[in-house]
Amino acid sequence: MTDSDATTPEDTSATPSAAPKPRPKPGPKPGPRPGPQPTAASAVSHPAPHPVPHGDVHKFGRVDDDGGVWLITASGERQVGSWQAGDAEQGLAHFARRFDDLATEVEILEERLAARSGDPRKTQVAAAHLLETLPEAAVVGDVDALAARLASITQTADDVAASVKAEREQARTEAIAKKEELCTEAEAIGSDSNQWKASGDRLRAILDEWRAVKGIDRKTDDVLWKRYAKARDAFNRRRGAHFAELDRERAGAKVRKEELIERAQELSSSTDWGPTAGKFRDLLTEWKAAGRAPRDTDDALWQQFKAAQDVFFAARNAVTAERDTEFSANADAKRELLDAAERSIDPAANLEAARREFRSFQARWDELGKVPREQMQSLEGRARAIERRIRDAEQTHWQQSDPEAQARAAQFAERAAQFEDQARKAEERGKASDARKLREQAEQWRQWADTAQSAIES
Repeated sequence: MTDSDATTPEDTSATPSAAPKPRPKPGPKPGPRPGPQPTAASAVSHPAPHPVPHGDVHKFGRVDDDGGVWLITASGERQVGSWQAGDAEQGLAHFARRFDDLATEVEILEERLAARSGDPRKTQVAAAHLLETLPEAAVVGDVDALAARLASITQTADDVAASVKAEREQARTEAIAKKEELCTEAEAIGSDSNQWKASGDRLRAILDEWRAVKGIDRKTDDVLWKRYAKARDAFNRRRGAHFAELDRERAGAKVRKEELIERAQELSSSTDWGPTAGKFRDLLTEWKAAGRAPRDTDDALWQQFKAAQDVFFAARNAVTAERDTEFSANADAKRELLDAAERSIDPAANLEAARREFRSFQARWDELGKVPREQMQSLEGRARAIERRIRDAEQTHWQQSDPEAQARAAQFAERAAQFEDQARKAEERGKASDARKLREQAEQWRQWADTAQSAIES
């Protein structure tokens, strides 16, 4: 059944075949579906809408015998149209569907307001328009409940608009504070930071965070953007100047290292091992102090410098290895010579023969030449021990054959004999006390004589 089968009170004379199609009444267009859920505060103040069905059509409408369609409300009845195209049930169902369409429009407005999407003022205007036209609407349903819902929309829209405005202002304030914080951080980086890689990455991350911050007016955003851009440009200028200076330093280091390579190559053929090794150590110190050359050449320069070093030290090591072989052979020969000398040289048995053998030992020792440094001390110690034995024997022999020492010993013994003779004579004269004192003196001189004789014999 179509709208051509029904007529309104203003067109009750029309027949089903002649009745024109009624135009739909103007109303708000359906808006977007609710987006993010409203805050807890807004949900409490403005609960989510729920559909209101037309309910029992017989409670809210009737069709009289003449086909007139009547809407029943709390304030009474009013005719909303006529039905000539079928039975009364079909007519009531037709006007009930019209009510459902109108209720859908109201539900959309409620959802839009509850979701806080769009402009609450526009939602309020649309609800007021529907409320104004509701007394003349050709529908059958709970119009009183629909009117209450529309009145609620118009009454709460102002609160919602104020709340939305406050929330947007708060969001704007927070967004401005966030971008000011990002500006401050960027300005600190732009003026002070020398961590070029990390700070450059952070500035890019700040830009990503910046783009995610919404809700600031264009004028304020432009002012803040200029601060960020200025800080970023300052950092980029300082970084560019740093790397330009670094490039200059590296170019200078490259020239310096090339000079060191030339000097190293000149020294590489030297056979003056000790002094040249010291010069290479000095060159290495200068190399480290020269700094890094450009990355694409620094490793190659080092290889050239190291190659010159390797030539010299390889040659020195070859000579050293040959010398070490010779020194090791000398050490073996000296060890055999020492073994023989330690067995044959005996100054206690024959001092003169020991002297002759030691002189022969020394001549052969000197002929054998140098030995490895780590063996030198032990071998020299054994040779000195043989020499010390001979020297001690000579000292003993000299002491035993020293005329002065023998004369002193004889003088001490003679003096002791004199005191003993005097003591004997004193006793013969009866002077016992004098005799005792003289014997004590004789005993003292006898001890000195024994000591002197022992020194000669030892």
